[in-house]
Amino acid sequence: MNISFTKKQEEYINEQVASGEYQNNSEVIRDALRLHNIYREKVIKDLRKEIERGWNGPDSQLSMSEIIASKRTYDQ
Repeated sequence: MNISFTKKQEEYINEQVASGEYQNNSEVIRDALRLHNIYREKVIKDLRKEIERGWNGPDSQLSMSEIIASKRTYDQ
């Protein structure tokens, strides 16, 4: 496997190893991937919870055009 990093990413990885927190670059990357997985699973879980809440919530009394109009007003 070949992975390319930006200069800034390489500096960060090297700083982590130099700090003594990690023994080598691979440990930094493995830890980053582990944390990314935890984060991603939480985001997906939270999104699924919100979707379920929406499906199980009360129906809106607004028409589709009213919902769109209110969104446009809110965004401005």
